Amino acid sequence: MNPALGWGTTTFLLLLAAVVCHGHVERQEQWEEVPQLGESRFGSLWPLPQNVVISPVAFMLRSSSFQIVHSAESSAGPGCSILQSAFRRYFEYMFGYTKNQGGNTKKGQDSEVTELQVWITSADSECDAYPSVTSDESCEFPEPMNFLIFFTCFLFINKTDVQDFPRFAHRGLLLDSSRHFLPVKVILANLEAMAMNKYNVFHWHIVDDNSFPYESTVFPDLSRKGAYHPYTHIYTPTDVKMVIEFARMRGIRVISEFDTPGHTQSWGKGQMDLLTSCYSGENPTGSFGPVNPILNSTYDFMAKFFKEVSLVFPDTYIHLGGDEVDFTCWKSNPDIQAFMQEHGFDKDFKKLESYYIQKLLDIVGSTKKGYMIWQEVFDNGVKLKPDTVVEVWMGSNYQEELQNVTAAGFSTILSAPWYLDYISYGQDWQRYYKVEPLAFKGTDAQKKLVIGGEACLWGEYVDATNLTPRLWPRASAVAERLWSNQNVTDVGDAYNRLTQHRCRMVARGIPAEPLFVGYCDQEYKGL
Repeated sequence: MNPALGWGTTTFLLLLAAVVCHGHVERQEQWEEVPQLGESRFGSLWPLPQNVVISPVAFMLRSSSFQIVHSAESSAGPGCSILQSAFRRYFEYMFGYTKNQGGNTKKGQDSEVTELQVWITSADSECDAYPSVTSDESCEFPEPMNFLIFFTCFLFINKTDVQDFPRFAHRGLLLDSSRHFLPVKVILANLEAMAMNKYNVFHWHIVDDNSFPYESTVFPDLSRKGAYHPYTHIYTPTDVKMVIEFARMRGIRVISEFDTPGHTQSWGKGQMDLLTSCYSGENPTGSFGPVNPILNSTYDFMAKFFKEVSLVFPDTYIHLGGDEVDFTCWKSNPDIQAFMQEHGFDKDFKKLESYYIQKLLDIVGSTKKGYMIWQEVFDNGVKLKPDTVVEVWMGSNYQEELQNVTAAGFSTILSAPWYLDYISYGQDWQRYYKVEPLAFKGTDAQKKLVIGGEACLWGEYVDATNLTPRLWPRASAVAERLWSNQNVTDVGDAYNRLTQHRCRMVARGIPAEPLFVGYCDQEYKGL
């Protein structure tokens, strides 16, 4: 075995453990066309590798004799905690179902594989590091030790040649834990599903107008007064560390988002004078708007707060938001009106927003972190560092925005066509699957600046009761678009593989919603 470079480890083990759960499916009438169910020549592989050839030659596996071990030539030895953890997880994935079914005990003359040797070829295997945007996720399964697992009554493997690597470096999933609090166990379960679908970035939209569940050690009143409940609906420092470590062990980055100056109503409950006081005529109304950008105390607070955030979240990037700022309250405030005139902003409140964002970016930059921002920050002409990542999220004209952002030389990620909180009946996964991120006018150099994309599940109508089935396998469609080759566009073949992949997720305890009328060999047991 020769999976190249540390983070390819997760990739090759995922391929190895692609246990096919054959679902029993009936053809049905839908509001939209459903591809004819059949067998893909790629089995149930999801996302589809860059190059794969599956041979009919099969060998037997038995849990009593099979083991996954480090190759003597590997640069990562037995002390690599990420690999050791992955070995244990995937051994259980491979054999857990057959053990539960009483299979995998046959003795006979079948050819048998007893050992998988893992060979990490990089000089630095990153065993003790956090994944980054530059982590190498490529892997290779050269002969003779490359196989694809399937089962009937017993566990077998097909000899399979695989060379794989991701098309895009950033394959993200955004979850919103402010509109509805998401218990840690729900987040962990979806990190597990993310790894199964080769997502590598958890974009944690952790706070917003509605609640502030992040427990700050420097400003504890933010969650004490801003969370839905100060004890039951918060993420303690231990919780956050648990999420980050759980993700790290699966090759997933955790990028936190603390969105300002808008989306901050919950911040003001625990931090006096942070938000702008709204006026009616000459009198305060008692309501508040975005962060007050004219006070020195605002920037003192932000400097202390983001210093803490930069230490808690190890990723090299922080998402700073900057979207959907309502100027109504700023316009009503006489102090802000006077500030605008003093600074020559006249009545252009986008300039005031840019003034705030620029100072915030300087603050975060001083922590040695890079930053991601929503596209409005770019659109408003804020001076950005060269390594800024702009997230394109608005509307149907996102191709033009991608063209503009990349023409300015900035890296970008796309989320506009992948808002999974918008739901419809039937096969809506196809709409997400058919998106081509590079279908915009631009040079080859511009298109190289599109480093990936994100599926977003906002939380207005999503909590722990419906998050996972609403997310999967719809998010799987985005995962393949971001991982597989650009020419992987056959919806019919994707449907055949995705129905089986969905059953595989169900078998692992992920309540992914069905794509068909029928059943999986192993149904969800979570009820």
